[in-house]
Amino acid sequence: MANQKRRLSDNAPGDFFVDETCIDCGTCRELAPDTFGDLAASAYVYAQPSSPQAVRRALQAVVCCPTGSIGSGRHAAKVALGDFPMPITSDVFYCGFNAEASYGAHSYFVRHPDGNWLIDSPKYLARLVSWFAANGGVRYIFLSHQDDVADAAKYAARFGATRIIHRADAHAQPGAEILVEGYDPLPVGNRFTVVPVPGHTEGSCALLYDDRILFTGDHVWWNASEQRLATSREVCWYSWEEQAESVARLQDYRFEWVLPGHGHRIHLAPERMRAEIASLAERSRERVAKR
Repeated sequence: MANQKRRLSDNAPGDFFVDETCIDCGTCRELAPDTFGDLAASAYVYAQPSSPQAVRRALQAVVCCPTGSIGSGRHAAKVALGDFPMPITSDVFYCGFNAEASYGAHSYFVRHPDGNWLIDSPKYLARLVSWFAANGGVRYIFLSHQDDVADAAKYAARFGATRIIHRADAHAQPGAEILVEGYDPLPVGNRFTVVPVPGHTEGSCALLYDDRILFTGDHVWWNASEQRLATSREVCWYSWEEQAESVARLQDYRFEWVLPGHGHRIHLAPERMRAEIASLAERSRERVAKR
């Protein structure tokens, strides 16, 4: 629960506020960009919500904040609890309830006739367990990399799910049932392909679903202010050279959605998405050359 006594002085005057426990994961800015902005190392309220819709988005941010760093004196966040998991498409949902253990990374749920998928892990909550169970349970848990496993082991135990992670990052999920090897893509089930994308970590992977949606973990995201795909050398923990080549290899795939662990999601026509990937690959390689 956010503490008024620790309210950041940068917040706009009014009801909603961010306190000094914020870890700057970006969740609130992605859910309610008309209310929350970015300081050097924290989110803050740059404009109080001015419509019922904006208030609802701000309350969704309260629900999903992994550290409970957003507060409101007049509005109860519980009214937004039922908004999650939030549909993105007819079969893909943003789970919400981001976990501090994954630095507030987004997680996703795919409803599929051959068995549902959980992409990275939200907090382990009875509310989510009930929702997953009501929608057919969880057959697979795809873990994009070592940073975003959060409560995956608890969900796997509850649903008897098969966990998938690259061997290079498998220390973060002991006992994972499927270990991805090397750089070759790995088809799993019907219409899913694991795509190794080393760079951010040695074992980073993306998951391609239905030649339509790419779950990218911390590999690639949409930069809303620059209106283009982005990656980051500053949070590349393994190899920037490999990161750049991993971006370039994404040109081999067709998709129209990027759903990241951090950063904004984006939906583009496949041809535009391919062009954006090509542009990002070129920029990334240029940064390697300038090193």
